[in-house]
Amino acid sequence: MRNGWAVVAAACALVYAAAKVDFAVRGELGLHGFAASPEAVREYGGTVALGQWGNVAVGLVVAALAVALARPPRGGALLRAASWVGIVLVGAGFVVFALRAVRLVGEPPSSWVAWVTLALGALWVGSWAAATVRHRVSAASGPTAPAAAASRPTPRSAPPP
Repeated sequence: MRNGWAVVAAACALVYAAAKVDFAVRGELGLHGFAASPEAVREYGGTVALGQWGNVAVGLVVAALAVALARPPRGGALLRAASWVGIVLVGAGFVVFALRAVRLVGEPPSSWVAWVTLALGALWVGSWAAATVRHRVSAASGPTAPAAAASRPTPRSAPPP
């Protein structure tokens, strides 16, 4: 069984990576719709572009994790544990930006694009969690019919007369 949620999660991770490429090239911090303040940029303490390229790498690793979940159950508990750690971290980032969007913490969003960014973030976290759960359910239900048939021993044919 294919895991469609994993494909959605991988696509969201690739959108994140592409957004971070844009920010790396421009040497800016933040997310689309959530510009970092000049003060935050001064306090960053590193090369902004290099940090954003690191975020590109994170997005690509997450996309690879999601693709691994899309395949029939392989990787087992370690793959799912890595996914849950990622889901919690990305989810925490989503919560912080959602709180910014409703003006409860930090600087408010810089444009309506923030709401698109949040919608994609929610889709990313939700689809990744659903993909991880589906991977577990698929693993618990055993191999699919074609895989089970392929793993059964075949009767030996009788030698020719």
